[in-house]
Amino acid sequence: MADQNGRLGGKVAIITGAASGMGWAAVHLFLNEGAYVIGVDLNAENGAQLTESVGAASFGDRFRFLAGDVAEEADIIDAVALAQSSFGRVDVMFNNAGVGGAFGPLTETEVDHWDVTFAINTRGVFLGTKHAAKAMIAQGDGGAIINTASVAGLTGGSGPTAYSAAKAAVVNFTKNAALELAAHRIRVNAICPGIVFTPLMHRGRIAEAEETMKRVQPWPDKGESEHIARAALYLACSDSAFVTGEAHVVDGGYAVSGGLGGQQLIGTREQTRAGIAYGTTGKDPEVRTIEE
Repeated sequence: MADQNGRLGGKVAIITGAASGMGWAAVHLFLNEGAYVIGVDLNAENGAQLTESVGAASFGDRFRFLAGDVAEEADIIDAVALAQSSFGRVDVMFNNAGVGGAFGPLTETEVDHWDVTFAINTRGVFLGTKHAAKAMIAQGDGGAIINTASVAGLTGGSGPTAYSAAKAAVVNFTKNAALELAAHRIRVNAICPGIVFTPLMHRGRIAEAEETMKRVQPWPDKGESEHIARAALYLACSDSAFVTGEAHVVDGGYAVSGGLGGQQLIGTREQTRAGIAYGTTGKDPEVRTIEE
């Protein structure tokens, strides 16, 4: 069944958070590299646009879209089942879905908002890894699992507290999963993006985000979704056959420069408002002003 052209020729990949930003770029890149792809996203409207764009690029026969919530185990099970029924197997799992989540002072953070942040950013990675690994173990010939973390998970001050903690958990989970799954020849790695110009990051305030990038990032070019997609491609294909348990930083030197250094990045250290941002899921943010 496989198209043997490209670095992923004939491989079957599941990509979550597929309908915007880094996920969208990864879907197109993986298809260009010969993969069969299941795209998963909570936003069905964006998913329809993704499906249309894939079809326009003549990849429709190698792509399926599933509207699903990565925090719900049944939806992840459905995604793996769709890959198996449509294309016969699962070779790559890119657990990319995420939200900015809870923001504002720690003392003003709602417990429910904290839980949602971890459910999407961390539990979603666990569930994707769990069920992809089960399929890969049954197949008996290994695989690659890639988890989207963040430089915010490597240090303090680079993101809202809940988001940073959730991404730190992804990094540690990746290392432990890599140890457990190595015997099955399943590689598990994380990508830690820096300032990447996705809708989740800039929230429509592009000029402000660009100005912040110039202040805190040594590399003169801004981070784009394609940069992360290419890192995912490397970790998905045989080029990284001896790489597992790594947190692969892709940030234009942001982390080594000291990051934000206490500066604000689009509400990162917001102190006058609190709430939760749901990113590109299609759900409106919840925001309240903090009374002094």
